[in-house]
Amino acid sequence: MLYTIIKALHIIFMVSYFAGIFYLVRIFVYYKDTDEFPEEKKNILREQYIFMAGRLWNIITVPAGVIMTVCGLILIFLNTGLMKTPWFHLKLTFLIGLAIYHYWCWKKVGQLKKLNGNTLEVANIKLRQANEIATFILFLVVFTVILKSAVIEYWWQLIAGFFVLVFLIMITVKLVNKKRNK
Repeated sequence: MLYTIIKALHIIFMVSYFAGIFYLVRIFVYYKDTDEFPEEKKNILREQYIFMAGRLWNIITVPAGVIMTVCGLILIFLNTGLMKTPWFHLKLTFLIGLAIYHYWCWKKVGQLKKLNGNTLEVANIKLRQANEIATFILFLVVFTVILKSAVIEYWWQLIAGFFVLVFLIMITVKLVNKKRNK
């Protein structure tokens, strides 16, 4: 029963963490979108986005990430057999990617605070593409956890499907950005 409760908490805080990460990078995009705004409007919005990013990071994203991680470690401790399964090693590999993405987000939040309302020196399209990285990681982790050993058995079909998904999302981002710029 304890294992199931911890697993439920792990999933709940995983959802909260990803919600925070998804919205955080969206705030970076919104901040960058203000580049062409009149000065007064730009300053007001940028100040608000910096405030929102800081609050989102410190009050939702990081605490949810910590609780998600602690619950995950407890699950491993309660079921050490997980460490012997190839699918779980794959999940941990994807989580290393998530940790790198988390670090990038943390650096961007700090950079935003130090800008004092100045321009964020990243292309808008790059921020929009970076916004999708968490989506890709979420797909990889969820499919790995749900399919377990089938992920190893059908790896090439899953990789092909994943690349199709990445391609479709990136094309959609480019088309939306192109339409937005017209």
